[in-house]
Amino acid sequence: MSSGREIRLTDDPESDYWVAKDIETGVASQGQTREQALENLDEALEGYHGAGREPTEAELKKLGIDPDENTSGSELPDVLK
Repeated sequence: MSSGREIRLTDDPESDYWVAKDIETGVASQGQTREQALENLDEALEGYHGAGREPTEAELKKLGIDPDENTSGSELPDVLK
């Protein structure tokens, strides 16, 4: 039996995106290609394990996100479950 990570990679035909999910942690990400989904998952896992930093208010505003509404804990969309 392998001791490596188990990754589930699925193609969502409704959105034309690939979804990559780490089975052990439940962390998921997506991309327009398989490679992009896996790269995004690697980045998301780094954040999950404590790497990275929170975005600044200026970075959020540049992306059109209201910093006061940038909260976590909401339910995941079906494609990421």
